[in-house]
Amino acid sequence: MKNVKVFTLLLSVIGTATFAQDLEQAKKAVDAEQYDKAKKILKSLVASDANNGRNFFYLGDLYLNEKSVDSAKIYFEKGLAAKDKGALNYIGLGEMNLDSGDGFGAEANFAKATKDIKKKDTEEFLLIGRAYIKSDRPDFKKAIESLKKVLVVDPKSAQAYLSLGDAYYGDRNINESYSAYRNAYDYDNTLLLAKVKLAAITKNTKAFPEAVKAFNEIVAINPNFGPVYRELAETYYYWGASETTNYNAYVKKALEYYEKYMSLTDYSLESRMRHADFLILAKDYKALEAEAKKMQQLDKVNPRILRYLGYSAHENGNHQESVKALNEFIAKAEAKKIIARDYLYLGLAKIGLSKKADGKSYDKTFFDEGVVEINKAVEKDPVIASELNEFGLKLFKEKFYRESGKIFEVAVKNPKSKNYLYDNFYLGYSLYFNYDEKTSPKDELTKADLAFTNVIAASPTTQDAHLFKAKVNRIIDTPESKKVMVGSYEEYIKIVKEKGETEKAKNNLIEAYTYVGAYYANNGDKAKAVENLQALLVLEPGNKYATDTLKKL
Repeated sequence: MKNVKVFTLLLSVIGTATFAQDLEQAKKAVDAEQYDKAKKILKSLVASDANNGRNFFYLGDLYLNEKSVDSAKIYFEKGLAAKDKGALNYIGLGEMNLDSGDGFGAEANFAKATKDIKKKDTEEFLLIGRAYIKSDRPDFKKAIESLKKVLVVDPKSAQAYLSLGDAYYGDRNINESYSAYRNAYDYDNTLLLAKVKLAAITKNTKAFPEAVKAFNEIVAINPNFGPVYRELAETYYYWGASETTNYNAYVKKALEYYEKYMSLTDYSLESRMRHADFLILAKDYKALEAEAKKMQQLDKVNPRILRYLGYSAHENGNHQESVKALNEFIAKAEAKKIIARDYLYLGLAKIGLSKKADGKSYDKTFFDEGVVEINKAVEKDPVIASELNEFGLKLFKEKFYRESGKIFEVAVKNPKSKNYLYDNFYLGYSLYFNYDEKTSPKDELTKADLAFTNVIAASPTTQDAHLFKAKVNRIIDTPESKKVMVGSYEEYIKIVKEKGETEKAKNNLIEAYTYVGAYYANNGDKAKAVENLQALLVLEPGNKYATDTLKKL
């Protein structure tokens, strides 16, 4: 009987050790970004041992990282019933509270998780620290506070230092972050993630050759550690973006490294999504569309996949598919997950769809629907306005003046845009060239006048802004606008003469002197009329209007 008890106890110890080992394998798989492998291990553990709360927590946490909130909640709630460490699952529920903006609920759940722990227990504070870091609404200072509690008990905790590095980095304390990552690796030199993050700090300072060297050192230690190849891919991408002469070569290298990363991370949905994000950066839309379609086969519910489909389909000219995917994405996604770029792409896709088959015109209704979406994008994130210049210019050069005006009207809504001056200039141009006295409303000219006024305010010596402000006010043709016209023409003349560009601007100067001379002649200022008409005759001897008017004067 005694031997039976010893044997049973031995089996129990072996079983516990096996589960612990498997949980560590799952954690290592997560660090290596092999998410499907980790999920498979954790599901097996949950099925075989319902009394181990850690297994439920880590599986729920994995789902939460993938934004599968419903699945995460199911495992956290099941895990609460586990006899061993079931309270860890309050931490997962607390992170969900943080994500939804419920700070009080999060604090309450974290308090439940730590209520009955012993003085030497550190796991709870480590995981609470990570929850504050990983949340959609992170609180890095609270993360630091929690992680320091771990170090009070265990001053050599490599995992605490690793997470502390993340918290300090999020809090923009780069020196402390670097120090924490270094401590993590010093205390556990198998923790390659810490070494990767040290090199990533170097990458983020744009010291690209040094970063590549540091990442290659990690490759030499473990050539099968996937995250290092993702970092190498990003390093070469940013290096190429900063050294444009090498852009194509570096982006090609970046894509090769990303393929290597994918081959080592089991092509899970999460790693595919990271790949998709990188393909957007690299502007490889053919590959992005193919990747999005593969992801859709794996998961038909995740709305983020529709975003990738929408972006890539538009860039590849499949506007109908893009509109369908993005409309579906916006309908399915949580409001807080919809970003400005989603509306931008939907707007551009609708505009692409509005171009008629002959390529010579746009359907007005469809085009304007697209502009409404682009407006939403700029309202959500004004920085987007700076990206509209290229598209607006393309339309302008193709002489789609109404359409280019609509785009530039949205672009100038952000006065801080780097293209604000040029966007105003081309807005004024577009409105002026599109104006038809029979069909266009007068307020189009008022908008054009304001656009040129904005250019002048930002750059007073831009002579063409004065010239077109004068042209616009000439068409408005009210007593007040005539005064503005004369002032603008006179400013144009003055700037051109100061720049010594009289010969270059001869035709425009003839126009300016003609209208200014005529205005003063008609309004009884003989001296100014004579001055301008004589200047006109210098540029164009024998000008009939100038000769006849001077005789009358």
